[in-house]
Amino acid sequence: MSLETVVEDIRDEARARAEEIREEAEAEADRIVAEAEEDAEEILAERERAVERQIEQEREQTLSSAKLEAKQQRLEARRDVLEDVHDRVEQAVADIDGDEREELTRALLDAAAEEFDGDDSVAVYGAPQDEALLTEILADYDGFTLDGERDCLGGVVVESETSRVRVNNTFDSILEGVWEDELKAISSRLFDQ
Repeated sequence: MSLETVVEDIRDEARARAEEIREEAEAEADRIVAEAEEDAEEILAERERAVERQIEQEREQTLSSAKLEAKQQRLEARRDVLEDVHDRVEQAVADIDGDEREELTRALLDAAAEEFDGDDSVAVYGAPQDEALLTEILADYDGFTLDGERDCLGGVVVESETSRVRVNNTFDSILEGVWEDELKAISSRLFDQ
């Protein structure tokens, strides 16, 4: 065997070994690239899921906020309607006149007078527009005198220093009592709850 043959055999063997190393390196590189692509796909899928979760969470928050705002607007609108109804009722009560006003005023004064049996001097206050009416009515009550005005829709405020009692039988106080007692029914009727 000649030296050239040995050198050629070594070269062939080195080439074969180099080819084998190159193939192994390519296979390793392909494996690494495949793993990297797999990892990248997993990372991408996880990020997509995270973005979807965030979008869903933000959608729920926005929806919840919109529902709350709508509820607040609905409540505000109902409150405005109830205020309007109250104002109309108040105006209707203020507009009561004639025999009906006299009858109501007498009934309220009679109810208040029960609290002052035996008192010598009882002061009565009423709405400025009822001065003549109250003067006429009080002529029927011993010891009761018109003592001044009250800012009210009508009716009477009656008090006595002797018993230190004050009875507020104004149209306003009656209206407020009825309004509070019937508010739920009024609201149900207006808004079909």
